[in-house]
Amino acid sequence: MRDSSVTTEDLDAEDTKLVILARGARARVNAVEGAAVRDSDGRTYTGASVSLPSLTLTALQLAVACAVAAGATRLEAAAVVTEASTLDALGRAAVRDLTADAPVYVAAPDGTVLGMVAS
Repeated sequence: MRDSSVTTEDLDAEDTKLVILARGARARVNAVEGAAVRDSDGRTYTGASVSLPSLTLTALQLAVACAVAAGATRLEAAAVVTEASTLDALGRAAVRDLTADAPVYVAAPDGTVLGMVAS
């Protein structure tokens, strides 16, 4: 992560909401990862990792795809809840496709923010 000095206490209310939504997306289907993104209009979208024989998506890819399908053209921020200590490259690239400088917060399953990366 680029800025591991970002902690849960550093997040504002809107970014904290993203972590909560990502946790919920993960827990709902007992997925490996959950993610949430906020577009430039303040709308939020969530996703959980998908692993099917014919389709594999990271949680962040799915959340970005939901945002794009709803008409979003820019993201303000994103959050991923995962057991991994780093953000996957594919999810990060999906965020970057819409907004090069959107922060992506990475959190542990208990919601503790581990750090932030710039997309």
